[in-house]
Amino acid sequence: MIELLRSNDIVLMSFVRSLLSDANIPFDHLDQNMSIMEGSLGVLQSRMMVEKHRLADARTLLAEAGVEIAK
Repeated sequence: MIELLRSNDIVLMSFVRSLLSDANIPFDHLDQNMSIMEGSLGVLQSRMMVEKHRLADARTLLAEAGVEIAK
């Protein structure tokens, strides 16, 4: 799996999860519960991972939805 997005914005990550699910693009959302270990400060970022062969599809999907990601 390849990292698509890294953020500590839980609303953004929820939106991205929804977009990927609706588009039937398999993903893993890693480190989403790390804030519990850090004391809920929101400092640690979670990562959205997609399969390498679906990375271009996922990036296009997010771009069309107005989500900016680093390439």
